Amino acid sequence: MRNMSDANRALKNDDFLDGDDPFLEAADVERLLLGETASSDDGLFGEGLGDEDPFLGESEFETAAEAPQPDRPAIRPDMPDFDAVREELAAMPAGDALYGEVDDDDVLDQPVPRITIGAFCERPETAALVENSANDRRLAKAHVDIEMGGLPAAIERFHDESTPNLLIIESGMRGRGLFDQLEELAGVCDADTKVVIIGAANDIGLYRELMKRGVSEYIVPPMTPIHLIRTISELFLDPEQPFAGKSIAFIGSKGGVGSSTIAHNCTWALTESLQSDAVLMDLDLSFGTAGLDFNQDPAQTLGDALSDPDRLDDALLDRLLVRCTDRLSLFSAPATLDKDWDFAPQEYEMVLDKVRRQAPFVTLDLPHIWSPWVRQTLMAADQVVVTVTPDLASLRNAKNLFDLVTSARPNDEAPKVVVNMAGMPKRPEIPVKDFAEALGVQPALVLPFEPQLFGKAANNGQMITELDAKSKAAEGFNYLAGLVTGRAAPAPRKRGLFGNLFGG
Repeated sequence: MRNMSDANRALKNDDFLDGDDPFLEAADVERLLLGETASSDDGLFGEGLGDEDPFLGESEFETAAEAPQPDRPAIRPDMPDFDAVREELAAMPAGDALYGEVDDDDVLDQPVPRITIGAFCERPETAALVENSANDRRLAKAHVDIEMGGLPAAIERFHDESTPNLLIIESGMRGRGLFDQLEELAGVCDADTKVVIIGAANDIGLYRELMKRGVSEYIVPPMTPIHLIRTISELFLDPEQPFAGKSIAFIGSKGGVGSSTIAHNCTWALTESLQSDAVLMDLDLSFGTAGLDFNQDPAQTLGDALSDPDRLDDALLDRLLVRCTDRLSLFSAPATLDKDWDFAPQEYEMVLDKVRRQAPFVTLDLPHIWSPWVRQTLMAADQVVVTVTPDLASLRNAKNLFDLVTSARPNDEAPKVVVNMAGMPKRPEIPVKDFAEALGVQPALVLPFEPQLFGKAANNGQMITELDAKSKAAEGFNYLAGLVTGRAAPAPRKRGLFGNLFGG
């Protein structure tokens, strides 16, 4: 548990603990927390316990001054059946809480390191929520063990075992019973173990007392998996390297749909229109076109980094990245066939983790192949963009990608869809409306077939915005860049000027 002197120093700086606090008297706080008789002006505590306690039956609910401690929950090492809860969670939109709704826009996206987490729950709903959190990509490196039984089960479990890096413990108890059990737990905890309590009462006095006793965090419902993930992230992210840029993966539903063109032009719009730094990684090692599209021919490429990822430090990475503009850096593909470029998923992951420290955004131009490293990179990305053309093969493949990505990433946004080369003369097409109904999402962007504009830009080694900043396609890329980054996009012109360029 956390060093108590550190907690006390933090509490001294708490604005609520000065002598002018109208709610609390020190003696009353101590008596209430220990379950003893309080003075008549309980203030915050009596008010905080005036609502129905979700952990206690209605007949057991009393005021703080009189409430007896509930019996210690029985130790139940058997896991509950989560099927019903899983179905309920799967049906929820990503932003919905298990017990309510929360705003999770500011969630930290840096992956949690390879830590061990032990969760001891009293209710199946909480255990299901922890399990759902453990399946999230941000906890992919952590090892999570879930048991029932709450505090007593944790105390019994770790009498003869080392404690994990983090203990998450659910307890509906208050007062002396809770604090006595926490003292028992402290006696079996390793010094560096952090403890998060999931409680029942949103009670500032209880929170302060728990912090004084070395608990790392105290949280109460309503909460989502993102709530819990954020709490864990804030406890374990390296304070020396907390920054990790947002990764945006671009992939085509089939070959030749223009996914690389979309990725390159969106990255350009992100840096030039939104004025944000970005790194573009061309991951099509054999046939990548980023070097051609940006008119670059670097001597060293992404292949060099993947060949020995352990050597890739910030200094070497700076030498490998090609500076296209003041804000845009390129990690070019070798684009040669003299090697197989066969690397393990872990090597791609190591390089990507180091590149993400370089800029607020990292765009990933993925090839149209299916291999373990492509799958892992796609699932680990913060945002996914799927480029399609309005034909049956694209629809089938896009549907398969959508189903895979959304089921594996229930707490993330669904992929963005870009319909490219729409309206090609004499080509039968699936209407955009039917495409959207099949996928269950409106396209973010519909780009018309403009072979002269796109062909000239490709042959000149230019971006669409460089060639014609007033074109409908250039405006569309600016709009897409705003969507995938979560930043304000330039306001589109009236739809009548270019039909259904922007999705619904």
